[in-house]
Amino acid sequence: MSQKAKKERPEALAAFAESARSEKKVDVSLTATEHTKPIPTDPKKKDDAATKVLQEGATGEDRGAEKAVDELPDRIIQSRK
Repeated sequence: MSQKAKKERPEALAAFAESARSEKKVDVSLTATEHTKPIPTDPKKKDDAATKVLQEGATGEDRGAEKAVDELPDRIIQSRK
């Protein structure tokens, strides 16, 4: 594990999934592991996707949220490769 990964905080859903898959008690720490480290993502793309999702929820109009979300990395899809 790289030095950088040791300082990163785990992604909450990834940490929860790792804990749920384990048959024994898992210590969920505030330090990222190989499976819970953040996936590098352009913050502007995340912001754009979140804005479109909220706009669609507020207005009921299609703002392209599905396409914007699909362009973001997906931990589940990546784990199945």
